[in-house]
Amino acid sequence: MAHGGDVIQELTADHREVDALFEQIEALPATDPQRRELADRLTMELVRHSVAEEQYLYPTVRRYVDDGDDLADEEIAEHAEVERMLKELEDCRPGDGRFDALITELKNSVTAHVSGEENRLFPMLAEVCSGTALADLGEKVRAAKKNAPTRPHPSAPDTPPANKILAPGAGMVDRLRDMLSGRGKQG
Repeated sequence: MAHGGDVIQELTADHREVDALFEQIEALPATDPQRRELADRLTMELVRHSVAEEQYLYPTVRRYVDDGDDLADEEIAEHAEVERMLKELEDCRPGDGRFDALITELKNSVTAHVSGEENRLFPMLAEVCSGTALADLGEKVRAAKKNAPTRPHPSAPDTPPANKILAPGAGMVDRLRDMLSGRGKQG
């Protein structure tokens, strides 16, 4: 999930990747076990993306965008709701009615969040940050995603400095669990 480019290009590419995962899940029959694997990949991508935004994008929004505190708080609240749904999705299996309901709820929530970022937040950020600043932010976001958790941790801090301190440790534990369980492997 590292694409290159400035922060807006990087995060927009992430958004398209998540859209594609939702489409793949929806294209399979309700009881297909591959839907669980795709839901795990979706969870991993959404969690890494959210953690990176919370560590670097939203502090920049707070600092440089007019009404940035309110905007960042709104985005973080949306992340918290998505993370709550992802945590619930962990215990669901394809064919379980709750699995389908959560996928639909997640898709609706993520689609609305992405629309807000791409149509409102990103243009505002592009107005107040130089190309160099946006490129530097893109590098920081890519680095954060490499070390970010891969599982939802709804009670973890979502603002600096605590999130920057705790996320890499949670990420290391999550990646070890993923390796041992085979979670997230494309087969």
